[in-house]
Amino acid sequence: MLLTDLKKITSKYKKGLQFLFFLATAALYTDVVYAQQQNLIPYVQPFSGTSASTTLASQHIEDKTERLANTIPAVAPPFSMTQWTPQTQLTEKKCLAPYYYNNKKFYGFRATHWISGSCTQDYGSFTIMPISGQLKTNAAQYAENYVHENEVSTPSYYKLKLPRHQLLTEITASLRSGIMRITALKTDSVYILVTPNSDQNKGFIQVNTEKGEISGYNPVHRIYQGWGEPAGFSGYFFIRFKKAFTSAGVYSEGHIFKQQNISNKKDIGAFAGFKLQKGEQLIVYSGTSFTSIDAAKANLESEIKNEDFDAVLARTNQIWEKSLLQISITDTNEKGKKIFYTALYHAMQHPRLYNDVDGKYPQFDGKYQNKTINKGNYYDDFSMWDIYRAQLPLMELLKPNLANSFVNSMVLKGQQGGWLPIFPCWNSYTAAMIGDHATAFIASAYNKGIRNYDINEAYRLMRQNAFQMPDSADYLNGKGRRGINSYLKYGYIPQEDSIPNAFHKREQVSRTLEYAYDDYALASIAKDLGKEADYRQLLKRSLNYQNIFDSNVGMVRGRFSNGSWYKPFYPDHREPYITEGTPRQYTFYVPHDMPGLIKLMGGSKNLENELDSLFDKKEYWHGNEPGHQIPFLYNYTPSPWKTQMQVSRILAEEYGEGAGGLSGNDDAGQMSAWYVFAALGFYPVDPVSGNYQLTSPLFKKTTISFSNGKKLTIIAIKKSKKSIYISKISLNGRPFTKNQIRHQSLVQGGKLIFYLQDQPATL
Repeated sequence: MLLTDLKKITSKYKKGLQFLFFLATAALYTDVVYAQQQNLIPYVQPFSGTSASTTLASQHIEDKTERLANTIPAVAPPFSMTQWTPQTQLTEKKCLAPYYYNNKKFYGFRATHWISGSCTQDYGSFTIMPISGQLKTNAAQYAENYVHENEVSTPSYYKLKLPRHQLLTEITASLRSGIMRITALKTDSVYILVTPNSDQNKGFIQVNTEKGEISGYNPVHRIYQGWGEPAGFSGYFFIRFKKAFTSAGVYSEGHIFKQQNISNKKDIGAFAGFKLQKGEQLIVYSGTSFTSIDAAKANLESEIKNEDFDAVLARTNQIWEKSLLQISITDTNEKGKKIFYTALYHAMQHPRLYNDVDGKYPQFDGKYQNKTINKGNYYDDFSMWDIYRAQLPLMELLKPNLANSFVNSMVLKGQQGGWLPIFPCWNSYTAAMIGDHATAFIASAYNKGIRNYDINEAYRLMRQNAFQMPDSADYLNGKGRRGINSYLKYGYIPQEDSIPNAFHKREQVSRTLEYAYDDYALASIAKDLGKEADYRQLLKRSLNYQNIFDSNVGMVRGRFSNGSWYKPFYPDHREPYITEGTPRQYTFYVPHDMPGLIKLMGGSKNLENELDSLFDKKEYWHGNEPGHQIPFLYNYTPSPWKTQMQVSRILAEEYGEGAGGLSGNDDAGQMSAWYVFAALGFYPVDPVSGNYQLTSPLFKKTTISFSNGKKLTIIAIKKSKKSIYISKISLNGRPFTKNQIRHQSLVQGGKLIFYLQDQPATL
């Protein structure tokens, strides 16, 4: 076992070193068996996270930007190429989501590639806006004042009444395409405006009056690394209507032009005009692609073609019901179920499908070159620093075949770009965050038996990141580990190395800690592949966290190349050598070697005391990822009941109903995945190990259906409503006395029973 070997290496090498009901869709279900299944879509609250947080825990946060979860009410099947959202923001600028709940203007339906819950930027998007009366092409003139009472939103459907334009709009979607139904509430002229959303005044749009089509593209630009440079692909779209035009044209900055196309000007767009009678409906079909307009058309023809709106909606409903029903809850806690299924919805947005129906996708970092995947699908938008912790492990648990495609996509990126990417978004290299967690993710999947890819090629790419420094051009492009030379030379990254060529500069201690974890992750694969020398060297390097632990203060601390410590030391302040946190918070990031950390801290009781201090000082910050494992670390102390206490508190205080239901940035579903795991009663503190730390389940009965056909039923038997503390556990009728459970034990199915009481107890 890796832990045993780690202990040996430690001994040998220690160097001090928010709810809206779903309307009128039940009649769409024709399958009798399916109709008998539990309807879970009404529990999902797509507006959750679209306004400033109103959760109890968020109210002490002074910086309001830290209270924005930045999610959107996305309409699409899970892990789609394109999500559809009502648009209340015109820009594709960084940290501005397409939709905010408190905005008052509606600008149309955006086919978006916003990374849910992020502070990045939208890209390659376009917007469809229906208006009536006189033709207007200036956004300030055609924008609709809207109220939430006119909205209905589910994962598969959005409806909005436009009072000024007297139009009822509805939208649903497939993986790569959308269908909109517009009902005229009065007899009038109706115009459809289509806008590529380029902040760089780039893009192209054309109208084909004879065929009744509009098509175009919005070029994608990079962010973080190579900021503003072309990303090597565009967001393409193809639109057709189930009714002939009466007029059409293109425009820019509110001016209408007679030509059939326009490109590379400010605020370009195209319009199609219709005459609709009261009650008449206009159907708009839209296809999207990342490779070409023809591919966008082919995607539409394959997925929707000329289907009826209700038929597409019924199919997407079924897809979501099936996905949500993988976890079935039996409980009277309706609020908890709303939060849970909303979290599961948010955890199933990304990574993003990138290939067309024929397998074609833009080559990674590829300068407008395309590749074809012959088996499975290709994905991108891996907010890796966030999602390797729980969101990707949740997919490893629920959808291993999908997780396999994720790994294979990472390998393909490495092969095409020459280096395994650190934080691949916009199908490009970035040095946006720290760590090398593609390695941690691949190891996590591999160690759980998810292995339908070329592991030797994956290992080659991971090893290259761990041992080599790219040349200057590749390094500037975002390839390789930041600060790898310093890390290899000193066993930590000293303060002298400011990490200049990265979005996050400095942060040397956090980088050291996370590289140590990634080395441990790679060591686990090296051992399995029989690469003994690599294994021992990597395992030794996994102890590098010891090199930046100052025993005099009992925490991690900035260190210079000569061994001296950074002064002054402020344990609870944001320090330049720590990523988005404090030294106290980051000290607990040694998920792979808790016994070693405990020894440095002076024993498990001291670990407990330090954890107590963190929570007593209110220094635990759930709104960001580096501390997500911390509440579960009490399982390594004499008082595991404190994990149960703190996790129960966080579930109650950090998550809620309504638009303010998330207390921090959701980060591509990581915050939401944390809730899912914690509510189930287990969490992957160290995803690579395949172990989950146990806590008390939130619901009376939960059943997880695995892809292997087996089911795990988790039961919480409570003495009262206040019971949150575990008195005993049984697994398949036998006593279970551990604080953790193996992945393979879960997916084998059976019955896991937690007996809960009002007062703490020791397992």
